[in-house]
Amino acid sequence: MKIGVVCYPTYGGSGVVATELGKGLARRGHDVHFITSAMPVRLNSFQNNVYYHEVGNADYPLFQHSPYDTALTSKLVNVVKYENLDILHVHYAIPHATVAYLAKKILLSQGRYIPTITTLHGTDITLVGKEPAFKPVVEFAVNKSDGVTAVSESLKNDTLNEFNITEGKDIRVIYNFLDLARFRKANKDHFKKAIAPNGEKILIHTSNFRKVKRVDDVILAFKRIYEKVPSKLLLVGDGPQRANAERLCREIGLCDEIRFLGKQEAVEELLAISDLFIMPSESESFGLAALEAMACEVPVISSNIGGLPEVNIHGETGFLSNVGEVDEMAANAIRLLGNDTMMQTFKANALRQAERFDIENILPEYEGYYNEVMEKSLYEFRKV
Repeated sequence: MKIGVVCYPTYGGSGVVATELGKGLARRGHDVHFITSAMPVRLNSFQNNVYYHEVGNADYPLFQHSPYDTALTSKLVNVVKYENLDILHVHYAIPHATVAYLAKKILLSQGRYIPTITTLHGTDITLVGKEPAFKPVVEFAVNKSDGVTAVSESLKNDTLNEFNITEGKDIRVIYNFLDLARFRKANKDHFKKAIAPNGEKILIHTSNFRKVKRVDDVILAFKRIYEKVPSKLLLVGDGPQRANAERLCREIGLCDEIRFLGKQEAVEELLAISDLFIMPSESESFGLAALEAMACEVPVISSNIGGLPEVNIHGETGFLSNVGEVDEMAANAIRLLGNDTMMQTFKANALRQAERFDIENILPEYEGYYNEVMEKSLYEFRKV
């Protein structure tokens, strides 16, 4: 197949998933064309069957803001025509699903039909998509997509509950994934001793430090854990709540035990030395960071919100608590860290659960769905 991929070229989950999916499909022999405003961060080396098309911005005095949607639409039309694409796969509904629909209509007026698939990733539905300024457009674009996927059952249900989805419209759940060849337990004892020289337990949290991630809850839970178990906390990532987290660290007097590591490319090396992953988010459509930890045999202490219960199995791969239940999260962590037999069982269970989401298991699901959508779309086009 010749597949067009539209995504945000950022560190965010949707951009990373879209890029890794495209690279995986290219390894299986498909031609994958990325159409974005900048080079996706994970598209950092040459790979066979991968092509990149940059969307330029029109700089004209009349425009207060450059009309990116229009530029992207034109670029999609050109790439579909001249690269003879078979299907467009757009990630994150806003504005990509709308742009794909507009490009499809332009191409249809020229006698060319291009089926479009929209993947919903989370905040495009649960946060941004519910804004009155965007909701009618998101609803329209989702209904007009030839295929729609969601990264969890929870996100599918949120979409059906929040939007007026056309009766009979199929939203296919195809879970997020990870590359087990990259995320796996490795011997990093020398590195671990540098962080925890006296054999302290290492706890870790990775996120974009937005309010929804509740980084303060991570620190407050760690304070309770530290009082019972000698431990260190690694905070990986950056974002608007980092300054507040640093302030809280100073207030409770634990800055020597907490390390702010900022953004890290090789997060798997940090997971390899960690004993427990903490994710107290108030909203998660899936929980990819938790899954990456589990692949490295790190049990998870998390909230029970959104798609997290589909990833972190309570009492098997970690523990789930209601959002904000810091005391319970800390108690569960202390219980697990203090029981070596339980810890070993949970580590094995975490790896076993992560193997379900290996990219090699998920790629055939996307290939099958592409073929299904293309066949159905061709039938509908011929009827017209």
